[in-house]
Amino acid sequence: MKFQEKIKAVKLRKMGFSYSRIIKEVKVSKASISLWLRDIELTSKQKKKLLKGREKSRYAGAKAKQTQRIKITEEIIIAGKKEFTLLVKKPLFLSGLLLYWAEGDKNRSERVKFTNSDETMIILMMRWFREICNTPEEKFRISVHVHNLHRNLNAKDYWAKITNVSKKQFYKIYVKQSTLQQRRNILYNGTCGITVHNKNLFRKIVGWRLGLLDYFKILPVVQRTERRTSNP
Repeated sequence: MKFQEKIKAVKLRKMGFSYSRIIKEVKVSKASISLWLRDIELTSKQKKKLLKGREKSRYAGAKAKQTQRIKITEEIIIAGKKEFTLLVKKPLFLSGLLLYWAEGDKNRSERVKFTNSDETMIILMMRWFREICNTPEEKFRISVHVHNLHRNLNAKDYWAKITNVSKKQFYKIYVKQSTLQQRRNILYNGTCGITVHNKNLFRKIVGWRLGLLDYFKILPVVQRTERRTSNP
């Protein structure tokens, strides 16, 4: 046993130092520190001080992660915006981007999702995700929403064939209930949602959309308002 190190560690702990700080001073493993100091009781004042220090450390760590995330997000969006001019002449790229802009998710959770009941639109968007976005097959998740009046028991099979995605990657079918009794169009297959859990792809799509606005010289509403305000 490292007797001198233990004495120093005990002394520092009784002064109210945290384990991480003691490890830096004594240069021994965390396991040794935990064993040596497990029976030492701290005063309520020392505990409050340690708790406050941990809170500051957690806040600093969270802030650093947030700053890094913002930086990465901005870099991907800028890269996507520049990439637009290289892809704009591809019909599949432009048509898919416009469809996603109209029907795709644009929420703050940065989830990539496109939902529609038109099978041809779903087929086109699956090509867009595969050929333009280079989405790996295992990243696809498919959701199917049907109305209980139109419920088709083969809806999952139908959309699995349309999307060419394994039924293992389908969520449980969501059935919307109704107080109406008359059943209509039992062959209706509901709506299909294509989800890709990839925040970087979401950010790239944002960049592509900004590139499109630049390409056609379209200013967002906020910028148009600011321009009119600054030029009365």
